[in-house]
Amino acid sequence: MAVPFILDRSGPDPLHRQIYEQWRLGILAGRFQPRQRVPSTRGFATAYNVSRTTVSAAYEQLIAEGYFEAATGSGTFVCSELPDRTMRPPAALRRMPPQASRISGFARRLDTDPRVSPTVSGRLDLSRLGPDLERFPFALWRRLLTRHLRRLSPAHFDHFAAPGGTEALRRQIAAYVARARAVHCTPEQVVVVSGSQQGLDLCARVLLDPGDEALVEEPGYAGIRYLLSAHGAVTVPMPVLPDGASVRGISRIPRVLYVTPSHQFPTGVSMSLARRLELLDWARHHRVLILEDDYDSEYRYSGAPLPAMQSLAGDVPVVYLGTFSNVMFPGLRIGYLVLPEDLVAPFTRAKWLTDRYTPVLEQAALADFLGEGHLDRHIRRMRRIYKVRRDVLVSALARAFGDDVTIVGDAAGMHLTARFRGRTPAARAERQGVQLRSTASYYLAQPPANEFLFGFAAVGERTIREAVRRLSDR
Repeated sequence: MAVPFILDRSGPDPLHRQIYEQWRLGILAGRFQPRQRVPSTRGFATAYNVSRTTVSAAYEQLIAEGYFEAATGSGTFVCSELPDRTMRPPAALRRMPPQASRISGFARRLDTDPRVSPTVSGRLDLSRLGPDLERFPFALWRRLLTRHLRRLSPAHFDHFAAPGGTEALRRQIAAYVARARAVHCTPEQVVVVSGSQQGLDLCARVLLDPGDEALVEEPGYAGIRYLLSAHGAVTVPMPVLPDGASVRGISRIPRVLYVTPSHQFPTGVSMSLARRLELLDWARHHRVLILEDDYDSEYRYSGAPLPAMQSLAGDVPVVYLGTFSNVMFPGLRIGYLVLPEDLVAPFTRAKWLTDRYTPVLEQAALADFLGEGHLDRHIRRMRRIYKVRRDVLVSALARAFGDDVTIVGDAAGMHLTARFRGRTPAARAERQGVQLRSTASYYLAQPPANEFLFGFAAVGERTIREAVRRLSDR
């Protein structure tokens, strides 16, 4: 392995001394680890165009002082045990604190860490809002990946792959959203992104300038608020009522409106047809573009599912966002945008500029996963499992808290919202080893004191019953 050194051929120190010093200081600074192989004298001499005799002189001194050790037939290595006098680096190598770096306005606006706290070991976790990864057919997924590893040519992995996604996957996504969500689009209107969060980031980059206003749900998904604020946009709250977000009384006219109509986050309510039509009329009148985030519409347990708002929009421009990370597994990091035709080119250019393209191998496997019906079968299976878990959770909360709990948003998705009166489970959760998630961070205004999200998709029925029992113990 070549070692980057700087040799000053016009300096006062001979080359063998420079080589010796740079190895010695590198070892003292921890750049080179004990038992690490060092280049041979011949290899070093060739790499730096110096005499092998010069390199040998430096190496011999390093061996004599205990920095190097030579093993006959194996090569030369950094000593496994350095001399005591070398254990403390000289003052010249002790790093000084760097000067403060200047950051952009974008970075200064990143003043909130939106990441959720990790699960505490040993706790019963009702805070997880994602899918049950134990039930995903990973053996099938591995076979699809292997199939395409054998089939794809090197050209498919080239730096200039299609930034908007492979044609096969865009075609399958267009068919899927038409079948499952009544979305009107052609494959050319689909842009594949690295998760729906990148899709939202592209929306902010392409559609908004600093100072522009965006209407967001209150309460609502914190990730969109942090993102818009970081890009310099101004977020305007839109109240969420029992039948969905409402634009009544909104006097400020934003550039875009962000909404989660199928399963509002975090409350879980579904927007009624009347409310959808009202919102579309308002957007049409004020020429506002709608961002429809359909993050987990695949799972519905009661009532007839409404089609996506995009299918009702007519001449109202709607950017429809979907993701496979929730329905399959979060590590997949593949989502998609369905765009009005005039936005396809700017979004594709923005995607190319930010990260070139989403990994091709996973796109190829996902296209088969969709086209061969595996996703539909997986959704049908998981819908039955999640419905049982939802029913167990609703029943357990009702038995434990009676009239002191109000449950909303349980008709769809992978979580529900519980509002408590009087007895709040927060203190007992800490004592009893149950992990909960408050809705407080999803409000712009003063949040309610006793409102929590309960994830049920990734939690077994026995765990759900035991966790709720602990919450209700006095």
